[in-house]
Amino acid sequence: MDNEHLDCITMRVWRSLDTNMSLGRLRAGIGSHTKPNKGITTEWLTPPEVISELGLFHLDPCSPINRPWDTAKVHYTRIDDGLSKPWVGRVWCNPPYDQNLSQWILRMINHGDGIMLLFARTEIADFRMLWRHADGFLFLFKRLSFYHVDGTKAKWNAGGPSVLIAFGEDNSEILQKCKLEGAYLPKATITGVLDTTIHDH
Repeated sequence: MDNEHLDCITMRVWRSLDTNMSLGRLRAGIGSHTKPNKGITTEWLTPPEVISELGLFHLDPCSPINRPWDTAKVHYTRIDDGLSKPWVGRVWCNPPYDQNLSQWILRMINHGDGIMLLFARTEIADFRMLWRHADGFLFLFKRLSFYHVDGTKAKWNAGGPSVLIAFGEDNSEILQKCKLEGAYLPKATITGVLDTTIHDH
């Protein structure tokens, strides 16, 4: 798929969202930063108010070594190397953005049960896999403010919009019904856009 096709998908998806945000404001944040802020670590904690809206998870395969709160029943850290470990049950995945992002996405696709948090960089190649294989998307209206591993809130926000991505119908339903402010996009809508836009060769 060439960049023209990717841009076309991105624009058509954004137009399909019934949001209270303008397209210009949304696109202005995409790709502006690849890390939550100017810190020296890539270990950032998901805001607890996000986790609490999504229900209980069995596994967090990319958890910080030191964390002020749990995100799942079982946690794998950098020391454990979550990509090399078995995944069981419902998974929460807020992956490190500095490396191996495509591998985390592929692992979630293959596992098929969980919710992933990413920057809403719909123009990058890795997002093509998500359009094809995820079961639902919740594009959050507000930029998230992540937390340091000591439990304090980061001074800056994420620098761009974020999206929660569901794998499995149950997780898609959770995103659709949760109270987080955002625009929910079901798999059926994405499939319709893809079927009329993409022509793979």
